[in-house]
Amino acid sequence: MARVTEVTDPGSPLVDDFRDLTTADRRPDRPGGRGLVIAEGVVVVRRLLASAYPPRALLGVARRVEELAPDLAGLDVPVYVAPAEVMAEVVGFHLNRGVLAVADRAPMPDAADLAARARTLAVLEGVGDHENLGAIFRNAAALGVDGVLLGANCSDPLYRRSVRVSMGHVLRVPFAPLRPWPDGLDALRRAGYQVVALTPDATAVPLAGAGLAGRRVAVLLGSEGPGLTEEAMNAADLRVRIPMSGGVDSLNVATAAAIAFHALAPTA
Repeated sequence: MARVTEVTDPGSPLVDDFRDLTTADRRPDRPGGRGLVIAEGVVVVRRLLASAYPPRALLGVARRVEELAPDLAGLDVPVYVAPAEVMAEVVGFHLNRGVLAVADRAPMPDAADLAARARTLAVLEGVGDHENLGAIFRNAAALGVDGVLLGANCSDPLYRRSVRVSMGHVLRVPFAPLRPWPDGLDALRRAGYQVVALTPDATAVPLAGAGLAGRRVAVLLGSEGPGLTEEAMNAADLRVRIPMSGGVDSLNVATAAAIAFHALAPTA
């Protein structure tokens, strides 16, 4: 069963995993990085506890911890209960959601293995904004995308902000790096995928008329502003666009992803 301990001293070593998250929220290969997965709020913590990521500990105010009691039943994990003021001093900021969990990272699948068991994949290039990345994962979970492949210059999907914005769905949608880039797209093509690049280019095929629904598709999405590189575009089988009203030249990448994911779903 979960082991509940009250913490009143913000300097307690028991809560070191939660300390100074604004500076410690980094990958293991960065200075000061701990490489932990951090979940915020009851909903996201619940999804972490149900995921493949091994929980290390929880820290929260009593009311929020009580909400998670059914999820903690049968888990051998330390739970630290603290007043909101103590939590804020430990974490480094006031946490409106009232509860945090930290977990170790789980092994990522191999890109080829992920592709072999999927029908629809999102393939990202240069998506460096953590909130856009989290929103893409949330959209992928909602709209039936089976996995996400990370091309060149993408941020870590397990950054705290990405996990939060994804509402914890980054913990259930499998992802893997696709290397080499963009030559790794050839392996997807050999596996039976049509590789489709999403672009605002007016010469591209309108998404609704591309006949992609229900097919095995890997859709390429680029960064805000510059979009996909020419190398990635040239590696695609087809370029598609989302028609827009005059005066609007592009959409936020997460919004564009949601529209594309919906269009790729099998028709009823």
